[in-house]
Amino acid sequence: MLLQSIQGVLVIIVMVAVGYYIASLHWFTESSKKLIAKLVTQVALPPYMIVSITKDFTKDELARLLPNLWYPVLSMLILMGISWLVAHFIKVDQSRRGLFMSMFFNSNTVFVGLPINLAIFGEKSLPYVLVYYMANTTIFWTLGVYYIQRDSSDNIKMSITDAIKKIFSAPLLGFMLGIVLIVLDIKLPTFLMSSFSYLGGLTIPLSMLFIGVSVYDAGLKNMRFQKDNLGVLSGRFIFAPILMALLVLPSSMPTIMKEVFILQSCMPVMTNAPVVAKLYDADADFASIMVTETTLLSLVMVPIMMMVLTKLF
Repeated sequence: MLLQSIQGVLVIIVMVAVGYYIASLHWFTESSKKLIAKLVTQVALPPYMIVSITKDFTKDELARLLPNLWYPVLSMLILMGISWLVAHFIKVDQSRRGLFMSMFFNSNTVFVGLPINLAIFGEKSLPYVLVYYMANTTIFWTLGVYYIQRDSSDNIKMSITDAIKKIFSAPLLGFMLGIVLIVLDIKLPTFLMSSFSYLGGLTIPLSMLFIGVSVYDAGLKNMRFQKDNLGVLSGRFIFAPILMALLVLPSSMPTIMKEVFILQSCMPVMTNAPVVAKLYDADADFASIMVTETTLLSLVMVPIMMMVLTKLF
């Protein structure tokens, strides 16, 4: 498993490096970077969800799977409390405290978490990745955005309608449609499933190119390890996986589900954090730096976590 995890991470590093290199050639503008993100989330991920779920799932498996949604939800709620304590302990400035807390308890479950889990565990991990994704995206677009919004000096508010739109994103709707198809035992036509498979195949490579471009744009020279940065890093890579391990180890869920949940919990800061911070006039630069730092460090942390998981399981 360790060798498999190392190879999986190397696959990801190669794709990220390609994204970094072509970004250094100035192939991308800010608008083209946004286009990649839209292609992944709006075009590639929804059909990928539908194909994978309908191919690998049954009604009985779904009935056993979905009740485990409370594990990531509980984990993130506890992390939220810990983030408040850490923010006060290290005296995070009030102007970025909400952003600090949001980045502390939310992880990047799609752009980084999905391809890493698929590279290491294969497609059998997808259902468990998606359960964590459901919890994470809901928490981020409600509590996470609420805390970032508190940093705003302009009192900008997100409407309930906008929040609902963000929660019920295209990938989540694809996931839900896949569940409906399984529950109703509906088989889509072969030509449609083939089309969805081809579109879904864009998900992982485009995600990795996006990360490489983002890392280049943020600039490696901007990486620094001040107390606020170290606080977020401790949340992503220490508190989150330890807490998740304590929650899932005594449970009766499948071993691979435990491994996926623990790995998902220590993924980098969400790529949406800088965008939301910019929207609410919070510290978007700090958010961008933390996305870069945590993304790069995750490539080191994943093999370490896999070594730990081989000992635990």
